[in-house]
Amino acid sequence: MNARLVGALLAVPVLLTARAAAADGPAVLPPLKTNTTVASTVPGNGDVNPYGMAQVKRTSGNLIAGQILISNFNNSSNQQGTGTTIVEVAPNGTVTTFATLNAASLPGSCPGGVGLTTALVVLSSGWVVVGSLPTSDGTSATAQAGCLIVLDNMGNPVETIYGSLINGPWDMTAFESAGHAKLFVTNVLNGTVAANGAVVNGGTVTRLDLAVSASAKPALQAITIIAEGFAERTDPAALVIGPTGVGLHVSEDQQGNFPEADLYVADTLNSRVTVIADALERTSPAGTGRTLSSGGTLNNPLGLVVTAGGEVLTVNGGDGNVTEINPGGRQVAHAQLDSSGSPPGAGALFGLVFDPAHGLWYVDDATNTLNLLHR
Repeated sequence: MNARLVGALLAVPVLLTARAAAADGPAVLPPLKTNTTVASTVPGNGDVNPYGMAQVKRTSGNLIAGQILISNFNNSSNQQGTGTTIVEVAPNGTVTTFATLNAASLPGSCPGGVGLTTALVVLSSGWVVVGSLPTSDGTSATAQAGCLIVLDNMGNPVETIYGSLINGPWDMTAFESAGHAKLFVTNVLNGTVAANGAVVNGGTVTRLDLAVSASAKPALQAITIIAEGFAERTDPAALVIGPTGVGLHVSEDQQGNFPEADLYVADTLNSRVTVIADALERTSPAGTGRTLSSGGTLNNPLGLVVTAGGEVLTVNGGDGNVTEINPGGRQVAHAQLDSSGSPPGAGALFGLVFDPAHGLWYVDDATNTLNLLHR
């Protein structure tokens, strides 16, 4: 996508509409009325197109609690699928480069090399996992399967996770419990390149079960397809379009069990959000799941996050809006985050982090910035 750089710290009012949120609890978007540009996401090597976002919850090594990691998808020549950097941004706008990855020196296989996607998580044990959907020239014709790259808390790659069930990892979320982590990864290259722009229903969500600790790199125990059949296709502006944002909402009972675990998926091409039930333990695919909400202000949703109260926030690829969906599936609010480009905001919004103490952090790949929607 086209990229340009703007200066930092620009606050503008937000156009926002809302409806009463019934008994599901108050909507989280209506109080957030100001948009502030926090920092440029462009590192020293000139990488652009910020995609993935993950907030650090616990200080470890170069990971500082409260700061946000951001992965770049394009290189300085704006070629998609060639970005190699992860930057770390503090709430005050201070930016450092957390990692610069070199395909030739990765500690394992990553078919095609490095092109960092929206798939980015930080585990409480200090490990960072990022997806790669690489190209050799920025076009979908050269896109390859890629991998997941695991980095330590200093930004050094320590292992890769790859294979037939990891095929164009596009976005990711994680669940952690004592000594274990589960990664939920959308994949968008199953038959996509061969279809040459035609829509194929090959998009999947895979769950990776890992053993994790602070002292040993994560060990893959199992990988399972928990959803399949999502629409996907190549696209000259976006490289590939398919199931993108994923967010998990888990309830815990008094015995420490997790009786309900719903994974929400932004089904981009169908302008809807679906729900995959029993996501933590499911052993077979749920198809594309149950539709939570579709149409309305959803317009090719990309990035997605779920609040602690079960509110789904997702940003559009077709315009510069964020939509809030309550647990019952009602679209209760939306706000304009990006008004650049033609049509305004199209294809610019990917990663999201909701932080009740600050607001909604998001990246804008039209301006290569980290931004905050806040009170």
